[in-house]
Amino acid sequence: MARYERSKQLLHKYPQHAVDFVWFSDEKWFTTAAPRNAQNDRIYVHSAVKKRDVAGPCLLRTRPTFSHSITVTVAVCPLGCTTIHFLEPGVKINGEYYQNNVLCHMLLPEIQRVSGDWYIFQQDIAPAHRAQSTVELL
Repeated sequence: MARYERSKQLLHKYPQHAVDFVWFSDEKWFTTAAPRNAQNDRIYVHSAVKKRDVAGPCLLRTRPTFSHSITVTVAVCPLGCTTIHFLEPGVKINGEYYQNNVLCHMLLPEIQRVSGDWYIFQQDIAPAHRAQSTVELL
């Protein structure tokens, strides 16, 4: 809710003709397959069946230690939005990766295609976003 209120305040600072060129961007991390605990799962067989006669995969359930996830990024404005970009799995989003891959190869070319040479680029205060080199690049 705070982000929504701050966004409205930001939009009131600009003249109406400039508001269409304010781009908001963010990344989102999605968990695709969370680990689960199968400790209490039961296998029901006839009482005469011995455990050694039950197939091994039915008795032993392996699970991943860590959940699989994916990170996506997108930028939006009243004129439209960029495509949803999927970041490389397992990559650490530091200032260098954010600048070279996310900004220069994904978001900024699409923003410039829609808005031309003049636009306002708004992002949150994630460490990669507020890195001095990112600020200088923008």
